[in-house]
Amino acid sequence: MVYDSSATRARLLDAAYDEFVSHGLAGARVDRIAKAAPANKQAIYAYFGSKDELFDAVLGARLRVLADMVPFTPSDLGAYAGALFDAFVDDPGLIRLTQWKALERPEASAGELEAHLEKAREVAEARGATLEAAMDALMIALSAAQAWLFTPPAIRNPGGADEQTRRLRHREAVVAAVGAMTDRLLPPGERSGSAGEA
Repeated sequence: MVYDSSATRARLLDAAYDEFVSHGLAGARVDRIAKAAPANKQAIYAYFGSKDELFDAVLGARLRVLADMVPFTPSDLGAYAGALFDAFVDDPGLIRLTQWKALERPEASAGELEAHLEKAREVAEARGATLEAAMDALMIALSAAQAWLFTPPAIRNPGGADEQTRRLRHREAVVAAVGAMTDRLLPPGERSGSAGEA
């Protein structure tokens, strides 16, 4: 039988995702990850180096999948927020993973910082705005896309409507609110400074 190391690595990433979503970085156990994979525990260290590096690999892999699923539309942050909302609702584990990261390792990595700056630069260029204003708009769009999952069901659906109907209405509100906010913060054609300015 031919040993497929790429398959083992993929199984470890999937098992680690479930473990980190459930327990965070501090509470996750490599023994459980290896058992769920299934794989030898030493494979984790061989492929990833440490539990911290495995967490980074899992988060990076999931964010790449998200980026592939949700194309960034710098000229239409409302549409981007709506697409993000759909992706987060379909895979709420990603939000939990990023919450664990924020709680346990709140500092931004160089990769995270550059990814956000790149998006903000694209928004600034598309809307003729400052980098600072573009980053504000981007942060608000990201927050709006996640709000549904941060809110208890009884609060987000106070009238007891059909859950699917209520979710679609909330999505419409996210798109409309982010679109209106973008127009307020980043008026089309009004350049308040250089797009590279912070």
